[in-house]
Amino acid sequence: MASAQQGALSVGWYRWVVCGLLFIATTVNYVDRQVISVLKPVLEKEMGWNQIDYSNIVVCFQLAYAIGLVLMGRFVDRIGVKIGFALAVFFWSIAAIAHGLVVYIPHDWMLTLSKDSWGQSILIFFLYGTGTATTFLLPMTIVAFASARFALGIAEAGNFPACIKAVSEWFPKKERALATGIFNSGTNIGALLTPVVVPWMTVHWGWSWAFYVTGAIGFLWLVVWWWEYDDDLDRHPNLSKRELEYIRSDPQDPPAEKIPWIKLLGYRQTWAFAIGKFMTDPFWWLYLFWVPDFLDKQYHLSIKQFGLPLVVIYTMTCFGSVGGGWLSSKLIRSGWTVNASRKTAMLVCALSVVPILAASQVSNLWLAVFLIGLAASAHAGWSANIFTLVSDTVPKAAVSSVTGFGGMAGAVGGMLIAKIVGYVLERTNNNYFIPFAMAAVAYLLALVIIHLLLPRLEQMKLDPKKIA
Repeated sequence: MASAQQGALSVGWYRWVVCGLLFIATTVNYVDRQVISVLKPVLEKEMGWNQIDYSNIVVCFQLAYAIGLVLMGRFVDRIGVKIGFALAVFFWSIAAIAHGLVVYIPHDWMLTLSKDSWGQSILIFFLYGTGTATTFLLPMTIVAFASARFALGIAEAGNFPACIKAVSEWFPKKERALATGIFNSGTNIGALLTPVVVPWMTVHWGWSWAFYVTGAIGFLWLVVWWWEYDDDLDRHPNLSKRELEYIRSDPQDPPAEKIPWIKLLGYRQTWAFAIGKFMTDPFWWLYLFWVPDFLDKQYHLSIKQFGLPLVVIYTMTCFGSVGGGWLSSKLIRSGWTVNASRKTAMLVCALSVVPILAASQVSNLWLAVFLIGLAASAHAGWSANIFTLVSDTVPKAAVSSVTGFGGMAGAVGGMLIAKIVGYVLERTNNNYFIPFAMAAVAYLLALVIIHLLLPRLEQMKLDPKKIA
């Protein structure tokens, strides 16, 4: 193993710089989306929201994310990773900052439009235009946040299609799960950093500044990305010929320049990934958007107190993300088939989620934190491997499109779980047993379905008649 790893590094290391850029972007992505969950107890009190109101705001993000994944996946396949990813980060940074502007919109904003400056009127309609149709049915703060979340969801959807496509272009198969695990660990680092920095900024500067500061970070990343990344590996000045040959050491995909999006729905590889995401992604959204509320309701922790439990949970998740990718890569290097390696790693992860069933029943805070952290860690390992299934089985020309479609399925599942959780908590006095029980069984069922659809992880064989 040591000899193989040393040999892999000796051919060059620039592909890992690219992986590092993907990791940082994913970290920023998750910081921006999680700020609202950390601020939920504060915003609930200030805005007068209940669980169903919050679930509606979450659903707006996930609806947009679902739509965006399909659009952005196809967009990145068409325009390339460099430009496509840059545009996504630019617009999600603007949307993240827009959340903080809600504090400046007066409650009597309809009257304000008739007597204040045109500039303020344009700002209000620009930020909340998607919500104006429901303005008279919902409180203004819900409309405002839902609209900002919708814009954030559309733009943030570009992250994973771009990252998976970049990994498929910059890494050979034997390193893709590890590279995916590394960049995907940015989800956990982002989720870890958010409860550390957001409460501090909220206490010292106010909650709106949490959105301003975290949203602005994306613009700094854009400068480095534009300087360091290139879609054309043959002309990249920092990529040696030896490393390029190593990256392209796998058998080349058959030429397929244009694959109509709708035609990809005729392949089992697309549905295996999409169903797996639909069944398991909702529970990552559960951990991300509802765990702070669980700690608040179950153990009465304030915004200053739940930072450490969340840090523990997402520190565990970092190890799960890298560990899940490392495990399947290690098995491949040890002589296992790609099929056996990926599915064994996914089975280990699926079994590790099962103990979360007891998380809402224990009285000890740190035992509950450990059980949730174990499940979140297992999801991260599962995610590293299920994303790699796409680059294992789908031609590079369609990787972002399939990733986007599967991500859309996961986001739709996330919308459903948000509504289920909102209504369950409202009806059961904030009892989390049912959501955690659903998580306990979902991964094992998803793995069974994936295996039935792809018993040997067969490559997608493009039929000229199907893609014509």
